[in-house]
Order: sequence, then structure tokens, then C-alpha cells
Amino acid sequence: QVQLVESGGGLVQPGGSLRLSCATSRSIPRISTMGWYRQAPGKQRELVARIFTGGSTYYADSVKGRFTISTDNAKNTVYLQMNSLKPEDTAVYYCNVNVPVRDYWGQGTQVTVSS
Repeated sequence: QVQLVESGGGLVQPGGSLRLSCATSRSIPRISTMGWYRQAPGKQRELVARIFTGGSTYYADSVKGRFTISTDNAKNTVYLQMNSLKPEDTAVYYCNVNVPVRDYWGQGTQVTVSS
């Protein structure tokens, strides 16, 4: 059974930075994409950033220029560097790994941006 373990969330002031990490419990074959989603209270879960096997990336318009997604394949880990954080970035952030037949999800990590 594959598990995704997230870390790095917390409370940060507006303008601050956080780095989220998501480590898989073992190597996952045939990965299509790895990504980060978030869900704020009362809102639907939304895609924040995604990285494809070939290295190309996608970012939601709301985070372009502020967030960067990256991977360390040797460590089976995906990262989300979040800079210039805003209160509207407050949400539970979920790691996602997509393979052709299913999605794997982490348990979520809370990010709160507040002064």
C-alpha cells in the first residue's frame, strides 16, 4: 500500500514563505503527474501546481510567479515552494500522484497565512 506523507505546513505571516514536502512510502511506477491541490473552508478542492513526468509544469493563475513545484526522484518526493504568501492561500494542501489507473492522495497539511 502506497502512502504519501506531507510535511511543511504551518502558520506564516503575509509575504512569508513555506516549503511543503510529500514523500511516497515507496517508488511508484508509471507516474503521469505529481501535484498539489488545496481546499479552503467552504470551497472545492482546486489544483495548485502539477509536474509531468517529462518535467513540464502547470500552475494555477492565482499562484503563478509565487509557487514552484519540483521533485527529487531519488527520494520519491515532490515539493512546493510557496513565496509571497497571501491570506487567500490559506487552505489544507494535498499531495497527489497520478498513474494511469488511479490517484494517490496525502492526508493534507494545513497552511495558514495570517498576521
